[in-house]
Amino acid sequence: MSDDTGLLITLPARPENVVVVRHALAGLAEELGMEEPGIGDLKTVVTEACMNVVVHAYEGEPGPLQVNAFEEDRGLTVVVRDFGAGIRPRPDVERPSLRIGMTLIAALSSSFEISGGLNKGTEIRMHLSLDGGGGPTQQEQPDTDTSRAAELTIGAPQFIAPVLGRVVGALAARHRITIDQLSDASLLTDALSARVPDAFRDGHFCFSVSEEEEGIDLRIGPIMPGAGEKLREGLAMPEVGGSLETLADELRVEEGESGEYLVVRFASLSS
Repeated sequence: MSDDTGLLITLPARPENVVVVRHALAGLAEELGMEEPGIGDLKTVVTEACMNVVVHAYEGEPGPLQVNAFEEDRGLTVVVRDFGAGIRPRPDVERPSLRIGMTLIAALSSSFEISGGLNKGTEIRMHLSLDGGGGPTQQEQPDTDTSRAAELTIGAPQFIAPVLGRVVGALAARHRITIDQLSDASLLTDALSARVPDAFRDGHFCFSVSEEEEGIDLRIGPIMPGAGEKLREGLAMPEVGGSLETLADELRVEEGESGEYLVVRFASLSS
């Protein structure tokens, strides 16, 4: 791919995670200037492609669903991949939209192609015009925890706030989180989004958003040594004698195998 900006999401192929992908891509498309009818079409084709992976790609425990999206040819190209058996239409699956899923994707996309084979995984590539109706690549199967985390790699700083904001909001909607808490999460996510580009070395910004029993964890990194505390200090508001850090239920710096991480928790009411 010629362009190195965009969005890469890796997360478990579960039905409830399709909404996470849909919101993330809508945030990216909105930032790129895609018109509202196009965003509606984008949500439709992404939902169909991802649900086909959820239903058909894996047997037993869900494997990884990978979505790569990037600006190309005055539009947005979206690549949906699985690493399992691939898309195999089954007559016993009671989901009518799956019977027309590929036709619908082809009809709403300005270009569409599907590749792969039995037990080789499947790749669906779609392109939608920004005014109608490259990004980080990864061909190997990702080494990622397929429990409940959504792994995101964002290739340009201007996409961080709209993508993270929508993903955190989508996951928060599943938990007992109040409107005030959701507003606080949005404010803190926006504040961090403006500061995190300086915390990364290579211009690719990595995040993990996971659902825990206690709430939602946003994990930023791996970042440069000392960057976690700098991000924390950047949330201070000396003019009022406080800090935006208080908008989170917990904010901590962790050391991991790959480097340093800033972890932000938004707790549910039941925790």
